[in-house]
Amino acid sequence: MTVTIYGIKTCDTVRKARAWLEANGVEHRFVDFRVDGLDPRSLARWKGAVGWEKLLNKASTTFKGLSDADRAGLDEKKALALMQAHPTLIKRPVLDVDGAVTVGFKPDIYEQAVSAG
Repeated sequence: MTVTIYGIKTCDTVRKARAWLEANGVEHRFVDFRVDGLDPRSLARWKGAVGWEKLLNKASTTFKGLSDADRAGLDEKKALALMQAHPTLIKRPVLDVDGAVTVGFKPDIYEQAVSAG
């Protein structure tokens, strides 16, 4: 089973998710997309798995800081371009277990994801 968690290390939700993985003995790799960057193929794969609407965190400080023009008329293409340019717009964490993608952190969802993998 290959488990990768994507996010930023300063995010409280990412910290909770990583702590849960460690407490449950789940070997995983952590990718900080603020430090390591964001591969456009990963973003496209996540979009395909969960949809761009779920992936885009409209409640984030980054989203609120965007210009009115950037926030107006959001569609898939525009949202993906914004997330690529500003990875902190992505709802965190993104968990990839053998290609199955989950966004956000809930212990019961993580339990299902790692037991299925």
